[in-house]
Formats: sequence, C-alpha cells, structure tokens
Amino acid sequence: MERQPVIPDNPLPVPSPESSLELVHLFDKFQAVRAFVFDVDGVFTDNSVLVTENGEQLRTMSIRDGVGVKIALQNGFPMCIITGGRSQGVIKRLSGLGIEHIYSGVQDKWPVFMQFLNTFGLKASEICYMGDDLPDLQILHKVGLSTCPANAVAEIRSIVDYCSPLNGGAGCVRDILEKVLKTQDKWKM
Repeated sequence: MERQPVIPDNPLPVPSPESSLELVHLFDKFQAVRAFVFDVDGVFTDNSVLVTENGEQLRTMSIRDGVGVKIALQNGFPMCIITGGRSQGVIKRLSGLGIEHIYSGVQDKWPVFMQFLNTFGLKASEICYMGDDLPDLQILHKVGLSTCPANAVAEIRSIVDYCSPLNGGAGCVRDILEKVLKTQDKWKM
C-alpha cells in the first residue's frame, strides 16, 4: 500500500510574485551600497533632548550602533553625517568612532550630500541614507537605498525602501549596517 502525502489544513501562504520581486529588488539595493549617510537626531538618538539646569542639551546613543559604524568603516565603507543639530558632544562621539565627514548645523542637506558624493566619486544610487523626518525627504527620494528607523514620521516611513524594526537610538543604525554588510559578505571585524 502506497503512502499518501499529508497535506496540512492550513498550508503556508505562497508569496505573491510582486512580493518576491520586491525582496529581490531590496536585495539588489543592499548589494549596490558603497557608502552610508546618516542623520543624527531620531536616527543615532531617540529624538529626545535632556536639558540640564545649565542649558546643556544631552542625548543618548546606542553602543551597538557604534560597533556597527566601526565595522563598516573597517571594511572600507565611507560614511557621512549630515545633521541640523549643533551638539559638540555628538560630533565628539561620532568622530571618536572614526567618522571623518560630519556636517552639523546644516539647514539644506542636499548641497552637503552632493559634496560628499563628489569627494568619493560616488553616485546617489550607491548610497544608503537613513533619516527620520521631513528635512531628509529630498535625499531619501534620490538615493539607491532609502531607510528609516521604526519611529520615523509617517511621511518618511511611507516612501523608504527599508524601515528598520528598531527605533532611532535603539539599534536602527546597526540594523541597516549589518544587513547591508552581511548581504555583501563584509560583516567582519
């Protein structure tokens, strides 16, 4: 007597051709990344500021994000920070991680972004950009891989290629760095 295969009552859903194409498309975008550009507040930080009695504005950052930055830099990925903020503590932290291209107090991010591309001979299609709010929209529309933290504003979440499951200041930077580098087999210390 020949055995019949058991067919479950609720078979696993078959992915639609569109969703399969989207995954392949996203994988291709991860493969094409040659450099990273990040906003700070809401990306490296949780978008909150602790104001001391002396008027200092303090932010917190994820140590794991910092480890991801170091690994990406050690593996030859240029990195740039473009932020509207002017925190000397943030600049000190990020430069201490090895990021050389830090632009703070920037109101119009596009010219600074173009300057970074020209410095390294890169195309916008080779950039992964992570931003969380409206000042990031213009660049997010033009890069090869547009990304954001889970708690980015709705206008950003609705247009990016990849929305990290992690919030700003809680590992979203590490998440995208690790995914891109692992896709390219470059996640090495």
